[in-house]
Amino acid sequence: MLVRSTQEKSQSLIQEQVHGYALPTIAFGVLIAILYFGRVVFITTIISVIIALILEPFVAILVRLRFPRPLATLMVGLLAGLGLYFAGLAAYRQLSGLAGDVPAFKENLSGFITGVTDRIEKLENTTTRLLVPARKAEPAPAPQPPPRTRKNRKEPAPPPIGVVVPGPVAVPGAIVPPAIPEVRIHEDRNPIADYIYARLGTVYEFLLMASFVPFLVYFMLSWRDHIQRSFLRFFEGRDRVAAARSLEGVAEMARAFVVGNSLIGAFLAAVSWAAFATLRIPYPFIVGLLSGFLSLVPYIGMPIAFIPPILAALAGGARSSVILIAFIIVLTLHLTAMNVLYPKIVGARVHLNPLVVTFSLLFWGFLWDAAGLLLAIPITAGIKAVCDNVVGLRSYGRFLGD
Repeated sequence: MLVRSTQEKSQSLIQEQVHGYALPTIAFGVLIAILYFGRVVFITTIISVIIALILEPFVAILVRLRFPRPLATLMVGLLAGLGLYFAGLAAYRQLSGLAGDVPAFKENLSGFITGVTDRIEKLENTTTRLLVPARKAEPAPAPQPPPRTRKNRKEPAPPPIGVVVPGPVAVPGAIVPPAIPEVRIHEDRNPIADYIYARLGTVYEFLLMASFVPFLVYFMLSWRDHIQRSFLRFFEGRDRVAAARSLEGVAEMARAFVVGNSLIGAFLAAVSWAAFATLRIPYPFIVGLLSGFLSLVPYIGMPIAFIPPILAALAGGARSSVILIAFIIVLTLHLTAMNVLYPKIVGARVHLNPLVVTFSLLFWGFLWDAAGLLLAIPITAGIKAVCDNVVGLRSYGRFLGD
């Protein structure tokens, strides 16, 4: 009896442990499914929240000047839209001019590639002559018989006149099947049209997301006080204080990350623009803009920041010294930004260890593709800000931190 009772207790304990592990696992799987299938809603909401947090200080300044919050939100939104419009107009002018110079760029690039290929072939030939020993003289090949031509080729003589050449004999009463015409299928497929059709769903999701963002940002800013008060009413006592601190921590982190990265990217783009214009690299504005902001991509920022200026210099027929100087400029700016500017502007508020950053990029990139890669660090830093202000979650915040 004692043995049975101990066995039953052990089995019950095992079942409780299984249930204890099964429920969180199922909940985690359901959460992943919700995040994946509802990615359009979540991405739109998170982008809107980040934009609202960035614009909130400007709205607060106008509110202090006795502007009504809806009017202040509208004015700030219009100014932000005008800034984006002028930036897009400048980029469009650069790209439209670039389209006219594409043939010349192709010619310069093809000439550069041909020159590099010739140098590689000469190097291979030189290496082969130095390393491979000379072969012994081979005996001359045996003479081959002359090829058969119409003169020396024996053709069958034509049949004499009056002789009928036997052909296929038609059997009386036999059914001869009709000849089946050969059908040739021509597949005239346009790869560009196929690519567009395959991406229509993604384009539709992007347009849907972009159309809702201005409205969400406006209502988040104009109804900020009401939303914050209503949210804090869900908590009581110390929990309300923790929730208020969590909101402040998330807002401060988002502003520090997005505004800090924007300022660093703008600085890199401006300096790159001036340097590339001095070097007479074609279209320095768009090239400097791409190089400056691509330099901020985690881990792979430095190599991909080299691509726009080097391609533009090669397409413009620049000398190798100009390409080398552009390479040194991009390298210096990247190292300065990552080792001096980034720790002071962004790293002082966003404390994430490299392992967590890498895993967050992998996780959110798998769930939400390119949008997940852009939002991975803000989302993870926001989670850490919440964990730092909630007593029961501070151990997780220390795990995520540096």
